[in-house]
Amino acid sequence: MSVHHAARAAGCVAAAGAAALTAVLALADPASAHAEVEADAPRALAENVTLTFVSEAESDTAGFTELRVVLPDGIAPGDVTLADAPKGWKLKPGDDGYTVAGPVLRTGADAEYKVRVRQLPDAGQLVFRTLETYGDGETARWIELPGGGVEPEQPAPVLKLRAAASGTASSDPSPSASGPAAEATDARLAGKTATAQESGSSTGPIVGSAIVLLVLGGGVWWLGRRRVSFGASDVPAADPES
Repeated sequence: MSVHHAARAAGCVAAAGAAALTAVLALADPASAHAEVEADAPRALAENVTLTFVSEAESDTAGFTELRVVLPDGIAPGDVTLADAPKGWKLKPGDDGYTVAGPVLRTGADAEYKVRVRQLPDAGQLVFRTLETYGDGETARWIELPGGGVEPEQPAPVLKLRAAASGTASSDPSPSASGPAAEATDARLAGKTATAQESGSSTGPIVGSAIVLLVLGGGVWWLGRRRVSFGASDVPAADPES
């Protein structure tokens, strides 16, 4: 084979390889968009930790307008404050997390913001399920966790934590009964206690009556036995000579 033909063959192979690589990247592009979370102090029980969230844009027609995060166990919405966000975006706490929203971002622009958490819980990892809403109303749900050896298509942001530093303890106060839920629980317990007391007070007379009846029955039986005994003693013995 001539040098010219070899060069042409090599060029064809290179072009084919480049085309194949481009096709693979084009197919992988939609799946490459994702949501991530990082921490400046990724350690269990660390205090005043700054979390950085990044949501990669995957829409060709609209930009981000809202990001909703469901907080993991151990972090309350009131423990989270906004540290940095796109211009005009605000944080609003919810029942199970928070929402960061504001003016629609430029199409294709990633959404990045930071929040400060009072204290991280004592855990090995934290999952922040995230819902991304675009200006055209479309929503991307990054809420799945890996399981069964299957990689999720839309994985939730996961923050891996190092073990807590020696001697570090949670700053949360000891659990105490307070609030409507605690009051309801206390009411239920009080109801059970009252029921038990009423049950005890109502069974008292029954038990007492049973004892009285038992005593009376025993007395009647005893008297009956006595009468039989007395009756037998009153009958004259038979004359052996008669």
